[in-house]
Amino acid sequence: MGGDFAPKEVIAGARRAVDEHGLEVILVGVPELLGDPLGLEVVACSEVIAMDDDPAASVRKKKDSSLVRAAELVRDGQASAMVSAGNTGAAMASALLRMGRLPGVVRPCIATPIPNPGRTPMVLVDAGANAECTPEMLVQFAQMASTFVEAHYHVERPSVGLLSIGEEPTKGTPLVKETHQLLREMTTLNFLGNVEGRDLIPSPVDVVVTDGFTGNVALKTLEGALKFVFSTMLSAIDTNDATRAAGDVLLEHLLPVATRLRPESQGGALLLGVDGICVISHGSSNATAIMNALRVADEMRADDVVAKIRSTIRPDQAA
Repeated sequence: MGGDFAPKEVIAGARRAVDEHGLEVILVGVPELLGDPLGLEVVACSEVIAMDDDPAASVRKKKDSSLVRAAELVRDGQASAMVSAGNTGAAMASALLRMGRLPGVVRPCIATPIPNPGRTPMVLVDAGANAECTPEMLVQFAQMASTFVEAHYHVERPSVGLLSIGEEPTKGTPLVKETHQLLREMTTLNFLGNVEGRDLIPSPVDVVVTDGFTGNVALKTLEGALKFVFSTMLSAIDTNDATRAAGDVLLEHLLPVATRLRPESQGGALLLGVDGICVISHGSSNATAIMNALRVADEMRADDVVAKIRSTIRPDQAA
């Protein structure tokens, strides 16, 4: 029920996930608002959490909403994962309140894979779940993201960078400087030091850790910049006959790169730290993005990522 193009594009993406990837998908929504479910099973609910609703309050009040019911399906073992393109805060709150936190996890975080030409995607964490963080939280985000990268992308001992305004350990806010010191002391992490905004694409590390406010701003800035670059390039190619002729040669090389860099190719971000799988898709997700988000959720299940994060975090760390 959530997202700019819901429910039509969500249903279409779910149908494609079944047809093209062989997944089993359950739709959760208000039957009279769904339209044609394209032959997919529907778990009915009577409420919807809107994009501008208060996340925590809505999850508590709208107990028969699609987001809450989806989280309960995972909690009760009737589904392996939940995927939503709706209210991000409410999706996170539903997963947290219904599935629960993993033992030892202080706060769940959003991990967003960012295409990294020539190597596996870089994972940016936290991408928006926690606007205010402590150094201990950032260290834990780095631990969970590293475990995810190792399990999902099969990268041995993933490298970690801390987002700052300079490479030197003395650069950054008190939060960044204290986190840098703690990460240096973590022998279980492959910490390479600070990275800067210019290191997001391409990235020299496998994981970039930051607070949710900075991470979300960086992610949205990157999105906007990439859109601008590609739209400007396409406009230039379509200027006259000479540029169009050049475009005929260049486009076959540029389009695969553009496809890899488009958000819908990645599917969605992962909510790490809850006792279940939750994939959060972009609000403007189309059918392709939904299909890929469902594919990522199934891969998370197959990789047993939740169990591996559980074994990474000590239960006493939340104290």
